[in-house]
Amino acid sequence: KRFEEAYEKRKEFSELAAFFYTEIGPLNQIIHIWPYEDVNQRQEIRAEAVKSGVWPPNIAEFIQHQHVEIMMPWSFSPELTPGNHGPFYEMRSYICKPGSIPATQERWQTKLEERTKMSPLGAVFSVDIGTALKIVHLWPYQDLKQRSDVRGEAAEKGIWPPKGGGPGFFSQENKILLPASFSPMQ
Repeated sequence: KRFEEAYEKRKEFSELAAFFYTEIGPLNQIIHIWPYEDVNQRQEIRAEAVKSGVWPPNIAEFIQHQHVEIMMPWSFSPELTPGNHGPFYEMRSYICKPGSIPATQERWQTKLEERTKMSPLGAVFSVDIGTALKIVHLWPYQDLKQRSDVRGEAAEKGIWPPKGGGPGFFSQENKILLPASFSPMQ
């Protein structure tokens, strides 16, 4: 509630792409995604919002850990767009071995069109500042059954995941997210 109230004034400076909370996976996390043209624009807008006194929201008592990552969308990633895409979102994160991201992008590019016929990709990013060698992708689903059905069918047909990716990853994790009522992506 406090974040939502502060956001009403904060969005005069720039708007959120999405605001989620974890439903399955590491609990009690919030994930907010802010689009910026570049790091300089991010710094300028954040400084203006702080200077105005409307930001950050008064939620410090609830924060045990804060993790910030600046991510760059892959060249073929869809843009994060407002609308009713979910309401369930799967956020998958992979820590990759050095040098493996370009090959992963190539594999994705060859299979993504076929995969997105089954369900859309929200976005795919590489972390530019923050956790090194990290890929993050976001998939919206109507419910968890749809997620299970799509993933099962894609694997059974050999569509997804693209072949050859496993050896390029150190670790993989996922979270199931739900959007807050004020999130532009629902």
